[in-house]
This record gives sequence, structure tokens and C-alpha cells, in this order.
Amino acid sequence: MSAAYLATALVVPFEHLRMTDVETVGGKNASLGEMISQLAASGVRVPGGFATTAYAFRRFLKQGGLDARIADKLATLDADDVRALAEAGAQIRQWVVE
Repeated sequence: MSAAYLATALVVPFEHLRMTDVETVGGKNASLGEMISQLAASGVRVPGGFATTAYAFRRFLKQGGLDARIADKLATLDADDVRALAEAGAQIRQWVVE
């Protein structure tokens, strides 16, 4: 699949992915795509599906300013304070769920 397409795609079918797409869809999704392309002809069954792209996730975070809220939270965080790290992580996860 072309780099230009992947740069703005929200989802990509596994069969269009290769290991070179790790930055776009993550390692597990790229691995599934690679297995489909390399092993299906040998009779290895790999489930079909699609990957949500990193671009789609960044757009999701930008929606409603979640990316800025996360950046603000992390900017004031003391990375040496394990309790504060855990609390910030829980808060950010809750924001994403909401």
C-alpha cells in the first residue's frame, strides 16, 4: 500500500499491511498483514480483519482537545513520583474512555 495512502488512512485491511508498516499500525497489526501475505499460500490460516491507524488515533485525541489535555497533564507531572504517574495514567485512560 502506498505511503501516501497510509499517511491519512483511518483503517487498513490486514492483507494490505507488511512489516514496513509498523509505525502506521503497530507491530501486531503489521505482523498479521505480513503473515497473511507470506503464509496464506502455504495453507496457514490467518484471520482477516483491519487495523486502526496511528493517524486515526491522533485524530481521535485531537477531537475535543484531548491531545492538549494529555499534554498539559504530562507537562506538570513529576516522572519520579510513581504514585503521581499511576494517577495521571488512570486519569488519561478515563478521558480516552469518556
